[in-house]
Amino acid sequence: MRVIGLDIGSRTVKRVVTENGRMVDWTVVPNSHEPLAVCDELLAGCNGNRVVATGYGRRLFAGHREADTVTEIRAVAMGTRAVRPAARTLLDIGGQDTKVVALAEDGAVAKFEMNDRCAAGTGRFLEVMATALAFSLDGFVEAGRTASSSTAINAMCTVFAESEVISATARGADRAALARGLHEAVVKRAVSMLRRVRIEDEVVFVGGGALNDCLRELVAAAIGREVHVPPEAQVLAAYGAALSADA
Repeated sequence: MRVIGLDIGSRTVKRVVTENGRMVDWTVVPNSHEPLAVCDELLAGCNGNRVVATGYGRRLFAGHREADTVTEIRAVAMGTRAVRPAARTLLDIGGQDTKVVALAEDGAVAKFEMNDRCAAGTGRFLEVMATALAFSLDGFVEAGRTASSSTAINAMCTVFAESEVISATARGADRAALARGLHEAVVKRAVSMLRRVRIEDEVVFVGGGALNDCLRELVAAAIGREVHVPPEAQVLAAYGAALSADA
């Protein structure tokens, strides 16, 4: 049984191919203003018995090609438990939303919270702030990690925060300190969500945000627990989508 899982997000599209439930191939590409064309390109020459889509674009895709769909919450829970069977608390920071999921001992979703109304606290927020500070994204992350001080940012709205950052740099504020303050602002929001849902070991950080070492270190420090980042962190929702075909 060969299944293709697609996670069609706002910033990237992830494709995972499974054979009898085992991940044999995965890839991540940038999304565009034509997400269906991106998906078609990813599927070209990729054979599977079934396709299962998740993410923001799942319904759009299901209307375009024959495919099943599954919610992002269920998909990321299934994919994460497949690679981290002890996972109980999931933090998923993506391009346009943040999700926190509490899992029962059997892996079922017990509770979740999702911020998908604005870019505050998401990967897109950090991308905009990196540009405002004239950093590459990697440079922005490293500046936040190594800064010797932190400058707090009061606004979490992306537009207002960008204006605040530009004004601060015009006054001579240290860019690295601002980078750390912006990461801390994202972590503060994420940890508030974690505490409302429940923090229970094992804590697993997934999604594109999990690739940001500054976020990972700050989350671990804030909750006082180890935070696990699987090697496949960015594609676990796509993996879970594929796995749902057999569920």
